[in-house]
Amino acid sequence: MAASLSFKRSDSIADSMPEALKQSRYQMKRCFARYVSKGKRLMKNQQLMEELEKSMDDKVEKNKLMEGLLGYIIFSTQEAVVLPPFVAFAVRPHPGIWEYVKVNSDDLSVDGITAADYLKFKELIFDEKSAKDDNALEIDFGAFDLSTPHLTLPSSIGNGTQSLARFLSSKLNERSDSMKPLLDYLLALNYRGENLMINSTLNTVNKLQTALLLAEVFVSGIAKNTPFQKFEERFEEWGLEKGWGDTAERVKDTLNCLSEVLQAPDPLNLEKFFSRVPAVFNIVIFSIHGYFGQADVLGLPDTGGQVVYILDQVRAIEEDLLLRIKQQGLSVKPQILVVTRLIPESQGTKCNLELEPILDTKHSHILRVPFKTETGVLKNWVSRFDIYPYLERYAEDACEKILDHLEGKPDLIIGNYTDGNLVASLMASKLGITQGTIAHALEKTKYEDSDIKWKELDQKYHFSCQFTADMIAMNSADFIITSTYQEIAGSKDRPGQYESHYAFTLPGLSRFVAGINVFNPKFNIASPGADQSVYFPHTQKQKRLTNFHPAIEELLYSQVENDEHIGYLTDSKKPIIFSMARLDTVKNISGLTEWYGKNKRLRELANLVVVAGLLDTSKSKDREEINEIQKMHSLIEKYKLKGQFRWIAAQTDRYRNSELYRCIADSRGVFVQVWSILNFFV
Repeated sequence: MAASLSFKRSDSIADSMPEALKQSRYQMKRCFARYVSKGKRLMKNQQLMEELEKSMDDKVEKNKLMEGLLGYIIFSTQEAVVLPPFVAFAVRPHPGIWEYVKVNSDDLSVDGITAADYLKFKELIFDEKSAKDDNALEIDFGAFDLSTPHLTLPSSIGNGTQSLARFLSSKLNERSDSMKPLLDYLLALNYRGENLMINSTLNTVNKLQTALLLAEVFVSGIAKNTPFQKFEERFEEWGLEKGWGDTAERVKDTLNCLSEVLQAPDPLNLEKFFSRVPAVFNIVIFSIHGYFGQADVLGLPDTGGQVVYILDQVRAIEEDLLLRIKQQGLSVKPQILVVTRLIPESQGTKCNLELEPILDTKHSHILRVPFKTETGVLKNWVSRFDIYPYLERYAEDACEKILDHLEGKPDLIIGNYTDGNLVASLMASKLGITQGTIAHALEKTKYEDSDIKWKELDQKYHFSCQFTADMIAMNSADFIITSTYQEIAGSKDRPGQYESHYAFTLPGLSRFVAGINVFNPKFNIASPGADQSVYFPHTQKQKRLTNFHPAIEELLYSQVENDEHIGYLTDSKKPIIFSMARLDTVKNISGLTEWYGKNKRLRELANLVVVAGLLDTSKSKDREEINEIQKMHSLIEKYKLKGQFRWIAAQTDRYRNSELYRCIADSRGVFVQVWSILNFFV
């Protein structure tokens, strides 16, 4: 294993590598001979490291090389394209930082190459015609990104808000007229045509500063708890409108905050001031695929954690909006719409209802809009991989419904997953509204080499549509919400989900020579957490939902096999290894089942219980789920799991599910996730 060698961003691998190769010429000639011996191929990091180690017999020399610059470079290489006599390396010395070099195995000469050249070189393995096409479509989103202030350190990735505050404070300090954009922004603030904070009489920075001074002196002389309504008319005389605060104390604090920004802006007072500006009241969130509902939907095809996540976020956002609006001294009722697909054949759920209030909120709703074609409304569920032909028409129909329901434009549009993000992009562009995106999961990272092998997978997954839609949404978004640093930029030795879109190719379709830059300040980390009123420790006995215990006992331990559960547990005293997820390739429930089946010792110590999907292929319409159901039945028979294993069909009651987790904990059990890709949660 290569040592954690320090490699500065200013160092060029193309400049440093030749000398390092020269110092270990004999060993590296042998190594590169092994690399090219099998002809053209794509090599992953593990293969590169194994071949490097096999090429050296002397242990001392091996350790010296592995701990030096060459070992570090190859350890940092994510993949290499072998086209004898050349080997092209995609090197990632730090999160978010990539460099491409090409080495001639005959003489060990090194050339630095561009991302475009590397991708063309890679295409020669899979689609030579595309690689040699001078008219191949190359897409460079970096060309539109030149004016954006970027972060510089990998450790700063995901801290976009703080970075922009620093950049903005620097710009506001530059010239005497640099405050004009801020003034224009404040003058544009309104709610349904009614001015907020200031009106058009304060059309210069000097006039605004004078008004702020008069207002600060005034509120300093009255009781702190005086309601804004008591002195609203006085403020109007100075050109100040409502929105500064609900009491004299808060109004004074906001006035003082803006005064400081105008006199000597710094990142902290800028962030504080903008957090108080009344700019967002109505929000639209697009989460289109699957069965989006509040009951009886979890575990249905394409329906899982994203539904819980969005509903939890809506409740939190509305609570925050209501508090902010109250503190701003306004009487506005905010509205949040979660826009999803209306499914007429809704499997007994409420997904066929157009409008549904969201539980535990005051002003938030689910708005469902159907997919339409030339022949009418599409009645049945459609896989998330197959919905792209419907989205452009859907965006138009949804826009019309939203404008009608809100009686105007929303202030913010947020997309969730590829389909929601694409529709959010279309609507935000049409209406000129701020757009945010949430990936939830990026399919490109779930399926190895799914970009370069897209033609093999396209009939089943339509990745050509999905990856293109992802790139459009990422680059058109004003901000991107992520849950972890790893989701953006991975770890020291593994790229993040977003970072994997830095440069990639879909041979014969398009070549993204600059896809998304993770140093862009649009990336912001906001970890979601969990609803603690539902998910709490099993030790909190007074809160336990004991009414579910008889049903859970039957679910786990009855010897009956039926449509809801297969297999049984002979020894109910053994602890339980437990997993609950959708039944698809990435969630890897079948992988967990196989690992358990193969491990005799583990089977002696514990039972395995999984909650996943349907049990009967005839009841599923999801391609991946059908394959996984077949695989699960095969594994149960192959390893004779009955007696130690229970497979329970997907459960849709989140409250009972939460108590199920706690009952597993009571049995000294463990919860495991064995996803094949786990960047989102790392």
